Parts: sequence; structure tokens; C-alpha cells
Amino acid sequence: MVRKPIVAGTFYPASSDVLRGRIESMVDKKAHPEKMLGAVSPHAGYQFSGVVACEVFSKANITDTVIMLGPNHTGIGKPFALYAEGNWRTPFGDISVDQELSAALLKKSNLIEEDMTAHAGEHSLEVQLPIMQYFKPGFKIVPIVIGTAELKKCMEAAEAIAAVIKESGKDVLIVASSDMTHYESQDDAKKKDKIAIDAILRLDENLLLKNVGKYNITMCGYIPTVIMIAAVKALGATAARLVRYQTSGDITGDYSQVVGYAGIIVE
Repeated sequence: MVRKPIVAGTFYPASSDVLRGRIESMVDKKAHPEKMLGAVSPHAGYQFSGVVACEVFSKANITDTVIMLGPNHTGIGKPFALYAEGNWRTPFGDISVDQELSAALLKKSNLIEEDMTAHAGEHSLEVQLPIMQYFKPGFKIVPIVIGTAELKKCMEAAEAIAAVIKESGKDVLIVASSDMTHYESQDDAKKKDKIAIDAILRLDENLLLKNVGKYNITMCGYIPTVIMIAAVKALGATAARLVRYQTSGDITGDYSQVVGYAGIIVE
């Protein structure tokens, strides 16, 4: 089974040569890869958020297996939908699903279910992959898209992910795919996004979940980020830092209705 790209040619170039050139124009060439347990990376078109995503992965020592957590924008499929086997295709070639780790997750968790339909029209994980391939060809993925869920279920999923990683003995990076505030003024977006980012930097998944609701922060991947934070803390994470924040307005010059993008790494 091959999951074919759905936003190649729109969110990022469909030609491998053009895509490589686009990524090379955005990467931080002075960055040194470092070990990290988790990351938050945006998933908009590369012209808007590519620089932020590239800065994250410029600094990442991408592991042989990466667990990808993304929001389910379409509403199709299971609440915790795992693409458990096969390959994901990008202009740079196919990426294999880590079937061993996926099978272990399905066995460990009653929440996480095998469901390819949830991934068919979802872009949030796909957009990350070519940038990661640029830095590390040949890695495997465990792709999961998640609908909204209460804290208890988030914690159950995080516990299962952390347990499976520990039992595998592998070094595994967990990437939460998320954009920040959507379609508000530059000033309002920056204020709201700072509240969400501060909670992430404190590694406080409870505060993030609370503040998203309290301040009506339209961060599409807040649930994947909550799960990532809880999982990496169980794996020993103690610190997070913001590597870059910008909005679509910084690219277009239109600050009336922007989308925010944050790149965060967790160690």
C-alpha cells in the first residue's frame, strides 16, 4: 500500500529538483544537528511556513524512526488513526512505515487504531516529510492523525507511545505537526500564540490544553502537541526552546488576517 502525495505541486514543488532547491534556500546551513526527543513544526505551504519547518529540522538529529502526530483537518476516520503499514510517497521517493513499532502501538493502546482512510486527504504529516528526507533519507515513520480529545485520552495515548518507545530500545523522535493562530490580525495572533508557546516551553500539556480553550487559540495541532509533550516527558525531556516564530503576514505583508507558525524543539 502506497500513500500518494496530495499536496505536491501546491503546498510544495512536485519536481524533486525544484523541491530540493526550494528546501536548500530555506535551511539553516550553520545549524548543527542535535539530539532531541520532540518537536513542533508547522505544515502550511512552504512559501509561508517552510522556513520555520526547515529551521526545526536543520537542528534535528532525525532518528531512524519518527513518530508523526498531526491534526485531522478532514474529520474522516478514527479519532486516533494510525497508518500501520506500507509506504508514503514524496517527490524524493518512498518512506516506509515502521511496521514493528506500529504493531506494538496497536497492541499497547486501546485508543490508537489502524485507519488509512483518515490519512488519505490529510496534509499535516505529508508536508513535513520532504524536509525531513532532505536531511535524512531512509528514515521510517509511524504516522498518526488525531481528532479532538479530552485530556484523559491524550494522556493514555502519550503513555502508550512512551512505553512502546522504551520497550523498543530505539531512539525515536516525536514530531507534532501544527500551525498556530488562524486568520486573526498580526497583533492578536502574536498575543495568543505567545500564550500557547509559553505553555509548550514550560512542557505543561495541561496548561496548553486549558489556555487553548480559555483564550480561543485556533492552534490546529494542539492535541498532537499535548500528546507529544506528555510522551517526551515520560522519556526524560526536561527543556524546550523556540527556534523560530513568524506569521503569514511576515511573508505577504498583509497583517489583517494571518496564520502563525512556530518551530519548537524539546530535549
